[in-house]
Amino acid sequence: MKLDKQDILRALKTITVPGEGQNMVESEAVKNIVVFGDEVIVDITIKNPSLQAKKRTEVDIMKTIHDLVYQKAKVKVNVKVDAPAKPVNEIKGKVIPGIKNIVAVASGKGGVGKSTVTSNLAVTLAKMGFKVGILDADIYGPSIPIMFDVEAEKPLAVNVDGKSKMKPIENYGVKILSIGFFTRPDQAVVWRGPMAAKALNQMIFDAAWGELDFLLLDLPPGTGDIHLSIMQSLPITGAVVVSTPQNVALADAKKGVAMFQQDSINVPVLGIIENMAYFTPKELPENKYYIFGKEGAKNLSEDLKVPFLGEMPLIQSLREAGDIGRPAALQNATPIEEAFEKITQNVVQEVVRRNDDLPPTEAIKITTMAGCSAVNK
Repeated sequence: MKLDKQDILRALKTITVPGEGQNMVESEAVKNIVVFGDEVIVDITIKNPSLQAKKRTEVDIMKTIHDLVYQKAKVKVNVKVDAPAKPVNEIKGKVIPGIKNIVAVASGKGGVGKSTVTSNLAVTLAKMGFKVGILDADIYGPSIPIMFDVEAEKPLAVNVDGKSKMKPIENYGVKILSIGFFTRPDQAVVWRGPMAAKALNQMIFDAAWGELDFLLLDLPPGTGDIHLSIMQSLPITGAVVVSTPQNVALADAKKGVAMFQQDSINVPVLGIIENMAYFTPKELPENKYYIFGKEGAKNLSEDLKVPFLGEMPLIQSLREAGDIGRPAALQNATPIEEAFEKITQNVVQEVVRRNDDLPPTEAIKITTMAGCSAVNK
């Protein structure tokens, strides 16, 4: 008997794909039918990945063709599964009204100058005209209060829309909250993860931050509970990773980048900053000594295909400025100020690019000029 393709199509219209409402033809599950004498080959695609669904589809097609078309037909069914991708269970937090961009400053390793970079980024952004805040999320080693000369300050309570909230401490045009404001200088913070996360949430959501263009998060070194708690609490715009050029620090910085790029976290990495890139003594201003290695973080950024945001040399005055509580980028017409201006402009440009290319948070437009930048919705 010569089989007809239209007869087979009519037969397949009488059965449905497992788990779908329409018949196999209307749902476009049937991709191809080949007839050769008494042989029939049916190519079909289903969305249900279970073995039971595949077997049932195959049996239904063979039985229907035998019952309605030709009992002795030699039927072969090729079942392909095209299951929709499972939605990634991303760790995302809720938006804080009034805060446009939240940038996490991280390091895989301690001692690479992450807090120094955070404080100088903040004051440089403020000098450019942005409204800036810092959340010192380094629960076990808060240093931002020292670097801003506000370690003796205590946040006051203010009434906002009938609710009592913490008013951040402000200095050099930057609003600051830190666990360091609530502990004695000689007191060690010995907290388990949940307690630390609760304290962070209070500083995030029970604070009167007001309108901010940038909230910088000074994260603790490494990859752990605090980082996950922060990313569960807040929709991070992007992350900046700080490293020195040496291999030990680079190995940990690589892990830091990988943490943000995990499917469940999916925070865009704005780039890598190289701190302590080289040393230049005052008496030999043209000389550069690469104490920790040369261009290690720059090479890492190329390997990982993330932007390189710039480098900071190893300068004594940079350390001294942090120790006395006046970030070095506040000094006018110095190599430090110039270096941080370049780095900060690169960070701003990457935030612009990220907001233009990726959802969410709210997209913004930032216009960078020679000495000032402005943010517009």
